[in-house]
Amino acid sequence: MTTIKLDPGAALLLDALHGAGHAAYAVGGCVRDSLLGLDPHDWDLCTSARPEQVMALFGEEKCIPTGLQHGTVTVKQGGRLYETTTFRTEGAYSDGRHPDAVCFVPDVREDLARRDFTINAMAYSAEEGLIDPFGGRDDLAAHFVRAVGEPERRFEEDALRILRLYRFAARFGFAIDPATGAAARALGPHLDCVSAERIQEELLKLLAAPRPGSYLEPAVLAVVLPELEPEKQPERFAELCRIIDRIEPTAENVPARLAALLCPLGEAGARKALRKLKCSNALTDEVTALEREAGGGAGSFLLGHESGHSIARPIACGNRVPPQRTVLGETPDTPVQTPCGTPVSEEEAPGTPGSEMQLTAKRLLGRYELPTIQRLTALCSARHPEQAEAFAALQAEAERLTAENACCRVSQLAVNGRDLMAAGVRPGPGLRQVLNALLEAVITGQTPNEKDALLAAAAQFSAS
Repeated sequence: MTTIKLDPGAALLLDALHGAGHAAYAVGGCVRDSLLGLDPHDWDLCTSARPEQVMALFGEEKCIPTGLQHGTVTVKQGGRLYETTTFRTEGAYSDGRHPDAVCFVPDVREDLARRDFTINAMAYSAEEGLIDPFGGRDDLAAHFVRAVGEPERRFEEDALRILRLYRFAARFGFAIDPATGAAARALGPHLDCVSAERIQEELLKLLAAPRPGSYLEPAVLAVVLPELEPEKQPERFAELCRIIDRIEPTAENVPARLAALLCPLGEAGARKALRKLKCSNALTDEVTALEREAGGGAGSFLLGHESGHSIARPIACGNRVPPQRTVLGETPDTPVQTPCGTPVSEEEAPGTPGSEMQLTAKRLLGRYELPTIQRLTALCSARHPEQAEAFAALQAEAERLTAENACCRVSQLAVNGRDLMAAGVRPGPGLRQVLNALLEAVITGQTPNEKDALLAAAAQFSAS
């Protein structure tokens, strides 16, 4: 008999349910991940007990009525939360969010039959072992994602399962059952009925996978993000997917991967698409900032618009921007250059006071927080892998300056507006100009970030 090491809290709850005469199992993702040798993030339980029986057994102080109409009670145990759901079957998701109807059933196998994929349709208890009526364990061993029963029916019940198919396959690097994949592509238009919030959640999880590029199905993306036109421009879309895969797969880099995906839309188009997906303001601002800097939009600093240079050729952006000389070096034979366009010499290596690399890092830190700069350099390196070393050097310089608390913003100056007014600088727009001039002098190394030196420099600026 197959055995799984149950989470201690889950084991206690299952024992309590069994002791009260109810059937109960760990179910879904926790069983799947345990069989794969992974540490489950959550432990979900299913039981023959009705919600009111679960609450009576564990007490109202330990229970949260998460979704009583759907049979779900969240039970607190040992500092963790365990979703405990009555065996059920479901109707269609007409609103794109919730099933139209739920029917409680006595048998766990009926419950498993309404689930999406075989690898998620397994249950386990210490007494009975693994309950696997649809061959989920075999599909795990074969690295295969397959719908439970008829794929068309599963996707018609809840179209979000189409995105979940690619997300699970990408997460584990599994192949997709041909019949399941064909049904997903054919029924992709049904995603129009799914709420934007649910689509966003699945898309971001997909982009967090190790190598999601080959799982970004054009027929599905054409519905979720029609602006990309993935089927009309397959070569451009394929290049976008390669760029995404070159970005390190961390949760922190999901905004960079999303910016890479939305590259053809430009800053304004990306913002519109993100709003349509109901992304948070923070994520929208982050992604559009990355697109502006890495894609050459208005206000781009890293691309050198202030100095007339461009950091990189817009590889994946079609004809949106004409090809330009890359600032970090067009070919391996050209001198390595900083984003501001000046070659880095031995005398002015990264970290050298006043070097162009350092100046660029300081000015970027004046505009963005360090995590944004780290994502930006990851995105630029993915778009231009031949320049990855130079972008890595820029990131390292930004990290060094941050660790040293180097002055990169007006707020970090050793003087403030009150100090300048006390020294005779008149309030108004001129005060801000003097502060900006002082910051530039500190950044370029002309003036130390010391109060007396800054006040003396301010007097000169005011006099001129």
